[in-house]
Amino acid sequence: METKIIYFVHGTTYDNASDRCSGWKQVDLNDLGVVQAKNLGKLTSNIKFDIIFTSDLKRAIDSADFAWPNTTKLRDKRLRECNYGDYDGLSKNLVVYEDHISMPFPNGESLIDVENRVKRFISFVKEHYQGKTIGVMSHRAPQLALEVLTKGISWQEALENDWRKTKNWQPGWEYIV
Repeated sequence: METKIIYFVHGTTYDNASDRCSGWKQVDLNDLGVVQAKNLGKLTSNIKFDIIFTSDLKRAIDSADFAWPNTTKLRDKRLRECNYGDYDGLSKNLVVYEDHISMPFPNGESLIDVENRVKRFISFVKEHYQGKTIGVMSHRAPQLALEVLTKGISWQEALENDWRKTKNWQPGWEYIV
């Protein structure tokens, strides 16, 4: 029996608005991010989630709480953004994913590390939530890892087709696991 994951990214943060990368740094949603999260709740009001998983980082937790205040949520560290290490909080121009597929960011992790975390999350979901509809509120790198893991594509392909490059946002991406 298949499990459906509907994946969402957190709203805009103060770091996003100032062209800084957050990585594992805790950062708040700005006013736009709060509005985005509330609007996401309205856009997805027709979806019946069995459970929502969020990254354990504040921006994802807050986005999920604003979007779906009455839905059960679980925080999961495996859904954290990539650890940018020394680059956390610095210019987003320093974060070049293509250079860190297998090589970790200085004192951080690689995209393969994120992929391995997400792979463990998928195994957990398959074991405990078979046949359910799962919402996930998280970040860029875990979403790209889901692309790699569920579509059998390379990291290079996932990065080339990243919706962020085309500004082709949508209210959720569906993955079957």
